[in-house]
Order: sequence, then structure tokens, then C-alpha cells
Amino acid sequence: MSSANQSLPIDISSLSKAYGAVKALDDVSLNIAAGEFLTLLGPSGSGKTTLLMALAGFVRPDGGSIRFGDREMIATPPHKRGLGMVFQSYALFPFMTVAENVAYPLKIRGVSKSDQKTRAERALDTVQLGGYGDRRITQMSGGQRQRVALARAMVFEPQIILMDEPLSALDKKLREHMQIELKALHQKLDATVVYVTHDQREALTMSDRIAVVNHGRIEQVETPERLYRQPHSFFVADFVGESMSAPVKVANDRAHLGESVLKSDLPIAQGSGGHRLVIRPELLEVTSGAVPETANDLSGRVNDIIYQGDSVLVIVQNDNAGEINVRVPANRAGQTGLPSKGEQIGLALHPEDTIIVPEHVS
Repeated sequence: MSSANQSLPIDISSLSKAYGAVKALDDVSLNIAAGEFLTLLGPSGSGKTTLLMALAGFVRPDGGSIRFGDREMIATPPHKRGLGMVFQSYALFPFMTVAENVAYPLKIRGVSKSDQKTRAERALDTVQLGGYGDRRITQMSGGQRQRVALARAMVFEPQIILMDEPLSALDKKLREHMQIELKALHQKLDATVVYVTHDQREALTMSDRIAVVNHGRIEQVETPERLYRQPHSFFVADFVGESMSAPVKVANDRAHLGESVLKSDLPIAQGSGGHRLVIRPELLEVTSGAVPETANDLSGRVNDIIYQGDSVLVIVQNDNAGEINVRVPANRAGQTGLPSKGEQIGLALHPEDTIIVPEHVS
């Protein structure tokens, strides 16, 4: 199912919204490419949902600009923005059949009944619910209701689709399955998608790019891999992925951990406050002998060993960095053997994996 209309870019410029003394949106600017799947990622209260609701027209910003293509949308009411919308609660009508729910956007647009039926069936086929049109919403599972909401959002072939945490009500296994399905579905649609979530793994799985939102501001916009490997601030590094950190002193573009100068192939991001070394548990290498001179030495004593199914977590005490978590795949742990509690082990952090970030973005 592809749109007869091309997807639209979204240009957000200097957007602001305050509720009393609280700045829900603080001078937000963001360009989203036509056809892109962009995720707004952040904790509760960060401003990501306020930004999505401003795009939808349900929140009127205090200032700034929102453009869909070449059209300014700030004063345009929600029902005239031509958006597909998937809500966290799905907002389906329980007194309607599945097909009637899906066809509803076409009905209010004055589309003929025969065309409504054809297009609703096509939308249901796209989300793998062909043949379910006559069922009641109350007869559908959580995952099926989520697909019905998706079919309704896409049935009138919008150029932009907004999604507000649509998978949050699903159990973990179904949520992960739907993440893959949504990613594949986006590739079939000629639509720009803006997706809100607080789940960083969900964002990493699905997105072309991720905008990390914190206190009403966008801290960083990047592809999933670059966001994970090259965060610009401690907030981004700490929120996206599992990590530990240790304070470092930076002088003349060199970072010092204790008496050691850290070797890093990554640029040291600029900002305010102090700097921190970010350590990803899966990027540390347990060495059988001395740590290579080309790597950073984070060796220490084993405090604990925790089996977690697919991996083993080894907790190591380092004199300069404090407690460090090392994640070893279970199959590798079985092959090489694990250290004993209280044993001294070598830990290497290679320069390409050595991330140093400021406490705050500038």
C-alpha cells in the first residue's frame, strides 16, 4: 500500500511552550526529511509528547514555526492537517466493527461506501488482518487492536503519520515483534513518521534517526548507531543504552582518569560542567594476560558474577573508575571460563570504544 501523494518534510523552528514556570518546549528546532522514521525519545516529562501534540495541532505553541512541506501549520486546526495518528490507547470505537473503525477517516471525508470498503480491506491486508473486518473490537487481542489503529491511521494515505507510544500497552514479546513489523510497514508506506517513546531499545530498533529530548530541549539528533557510539552529553549516553561512567579531567583535548591519559579515537564533545568517561559493558575486553598498550587499562578485582541467561555480568572494582560492569556473552563465558570472585582480572577498553562526554550540552 503506497500513497498517491508523496511524503512531506517537517520543519520545526524555535518552538516554545510554557505551562507557568515550566518550559515544556524550549526553543526547539528540528528538520525531519520526507519519508523519514524519526523517533522522539526521552523520559516522562521531557517534552516529547508535547512536541508531538504540537505537530498534531492539539497543543498551541507560544511561539515558533511548524511547516509541513511549504505550508505553515501553527494556526491550522488538527482536522485540517491531513495527519494519520496512532494514540497510546488506540482510541478505537468499541461499537463499530474492525472495518468500520478503519473506514471511519474515509467516511468523515465523504468517500463513497464502496471505496471505503475497498480501501479499508486493503489497509487491513497491509497490517496482516485481512478477513477480520466483520469482527468487533472487543473480540481483538491487544496486538490486533494496535494493528487496527495503524490501519485506520494509514487508510486515507496521509503524507505524515504521528504515533504516541503505540506499543506501550503490549507485553514484551509482542512489543518486540511489532517493532520489527512497524519498521517493515514503514518501508511500504510513502509517509513521514514521527514516533514517541521512552523505550530506548524500541527507538534504536525502529528509527532512521532519533531525537533525544530532555527538559523541553533536543539534546542530540542522530542515527541509532551514531547516537549510541558518539553521544554528545552524559544524559544521552546514560539514557541510550546500558553504561557506567567515571569523572575525568579534560585539558588540551586530553582526558585524564586518575594518573592515566585516556586513549580515544572519538572527539571529546564540548559542553558545560565536568566530563565523564562512559563505559559500555559489552565493549570491555577481558584479557588473559596484560592489557595491550594500545588500549586503556581498567583492570580490577572481581566483586561479583551474575548469570543472566544470554550473558554473564562480571562486576569489577577499579581503583580509578569505581565499580565497572562487564557483560560477557554466555557462550563465550563457557568457552573461555570465568574469573572467580575476588580474582584480579585485566580489562581493556579500546580507543574506538572510549567515549568522553560533558555533563551538559552547551
